[in-house]
Amino acid sequence: MKKHAKAATFSFLFLLAGFVLSLAAARPSTVATGQSDSPANAAGLSDLVQFTPAEIQALKAGQSVSKLLASGSDHEIAVAGAVWINAPMTEGVQAMKDIEHLEHGNGFQLTKRISNPPRLEDFSALELPEEDVRDLKKCRADECEVKLDENAIDRIQKGVDWSKPTATADLNALVRRLALEYVTAYQRGGNKELAVYRDKKRPAYVAEEFKAMVDEMPVLQQRESALRQYLLEYPSAQLPNATSFLYWHKVSFGLKPTIMINHVVITETPQRALVATKQLYASHYFWASLEVREFTHDPSRGEGFWFVDVSRGRSDSLGGGVKGHAIRGRAEKESLKGLNEGMQVTKSSLERKTR
Repeated sequence: MKKHAKAATFSFLFLLAGFVLSLAAARPSTVATGQSDSPANAAGLSDLVQFTPAEIQALKAGQSVSKLLASGSDHEIAVAGAVWINAPMTEGVQAMKDIEHLEHGNGFQLTKRISNPPRLEDFSALELPEEDVRDLKKCRADECEVKLDENAIDRIQKGVDWSKPTATADLNALVRRLALEYVTAYQRGGNKELAVYRDKKRPAYVAEEFKAMVDEMPVLQQRESALRQYLLEYPSAQLPNATSFLYWHKVSFGLKPTIMINHVVITETPQRALVATKQLYASHYFWASLEVREFTHDPSRGEGFWFVDVSRGRSDSLGGGVKGHAIRGRAEKESLKGLNEGMQVTKSSLERKTR
């Protein structure tokens, strides 16, 4: 199962990054968005997404459905998808908890769960791509290919002697230290410790971008207020009986390998589980992202569960203008297609394991 189920993990973020900046022509999407119908959720299906009658019919017939969601920013893409999986819900939840095995192979170069409290050893395998090393030699706070805040850029420029033969090793050692300090600060101070990218085109405050995405999911306020509060007010907010952990990974998508740090929180009951993945940092492409996966039993359909994925990501590569609209159209089509394919792989792998 682990070999195959990983596809769902990167269904949205991998596809978005891979096609936001890819120069390849988009392939047509074959999944219906159902935007012309009125919402009419089936009982027990999901609280996170409103599905249309046509989509509900497709889901009940065993098909997966993916659709675009409304977004409050030109820099954001939001998608959602669902599929019925005829397998124990605990299998899907356990796969999310075993993140190092789930995110392994294909585009995942390395995945490492971070200790609690974090240790420098957690980042011992972190090494910057050669292209990032070259970019950081000339990096400035208002113009840097690698996403770093002003303090990190200043420390790199002052702390690395580029004339030394050990410059790359020294840089990687410093970046590991910065990563440790970043997650430690986040654990201590929460979202206010997240980065501020002072790009000359548009300064981005990660905490603000993240809150805006959370606010676009009113169901979190209406039905999952404790989870919403935890996402926005961690660590002062508590979520009893939840599983919470940080991890980092180095992934290959788009034009550049990307290092990302995420916070995962899982809440579960015998009937329902929610898995929220909150991006704390990405070295390329993303300012912020949030993915919420829902696993829900439906007694009317027997053993099995509805798997629902809602994902939002904000990128400086999206936006207005002819180029921005072209990139958005390509990214939307491929994000929908990739999400749909990822859910089908997850469905097949989990169902095959339980046969």
